Amino acid sequence: MKQLLAVDWGTSSLRGALLDNDGKVLKERSFERGILTVPPGEFATVFEASFGHWMGATGTFCLISGMAGSKQGWLEAPYCACPAGFDEVASQLAWVRAGRIAIVPGLSCEREGIPDVMRGEETQVFGALQLLGLQDGLLVLPGTHSKWVWVRSGRVESFSTFMTGEFYALLRQHSILARTLPEADAEVDWDIFDEGVALALRGGSLLQTAFSVRSLSLFGRMAAAGLPSYLSGLVIGEEIRTQQLPAGTPLVLVGSDSLTRRYERALGQRSAQVQCAGAEASWRGLWALAQTIHPHWDA
Repeated sequence: MKQLLAVDWGTSSLRGALLDNDGKVLKERSFERGILTVPPGEFATVFEASFGHWMGATGTFCLISGMAGSKQGWLEAPYCACPAGFDEVASQLAWVRAGRIAIVPGLSCEREGIPDVMRGEETQVFGALQLLGLQDGLLVLPGTHSKWVWVRSGRVESFSTFMTGEFYALLRQHSILARTLPEADAEVDWDIFDEGVALALRGGSLLQTAFSVRSLSLFGRMAAAGLPSYLSGLVIGEEIRTQQLPAGTPLVLVGSDSLTRRYERALGQRSAQVQCAGAEASWRGLWALAQTIHPHWDA
């Protein structure tokens, strides 16, 4: 195999990177063609229009992660049960085109008899471990549905999902708080964000603390422009409040700069030291996974 086409095909976007044998990014492309925009039976057509010229090169192999492997995607890739590492994930790839194009399965785990799932985040986790040279740790992936992932000896042992981003959007747009909040979010007011985090960490339920967004505004104790920052601090602080952070366990944030900065600042109120990995973790994870299926690369 001469090069890898790494693709992250999510709900709302499609992005890909061409990597050489050393994992170096040669080219990148992105499109607003998430799986929800693709009619049934048209995934191959969209893929060809987006990356066909890259796949035309002899020896190019493609790995796809994300929602393309869901029931609504190109080809369902059943979840791989945790604990799982590179070998387990590689053994359960869903092959779109034998030897050339495969979809990475998501992961599943059970906590107290309740199943949890992820798709796409597993490649970010594996990539972050590679980038930072870690085999163990607690990885946090902020987002609409944040993931807290426990890794030991390079394998995902378990994880938990928190609907933090979605709850923020629901409160921001569809609750009584929407009448108090400004139409658009301004730049983050970090001092006010810190206030929200601090209140959440003091132990009150979000069902109670969220109403303070309205009451502080009613009594003129917080300007409207700062309320989105305060609400963001409340919901992120609530997520962090529920976590155990064992001393000595590496804590890694994986995601966009805008979100990881908020989580790093909030975690600082619990005296947590973190390392960060960005969007490149997806590419590194797919490249590292490809190394475990080397026999297919020359197919």
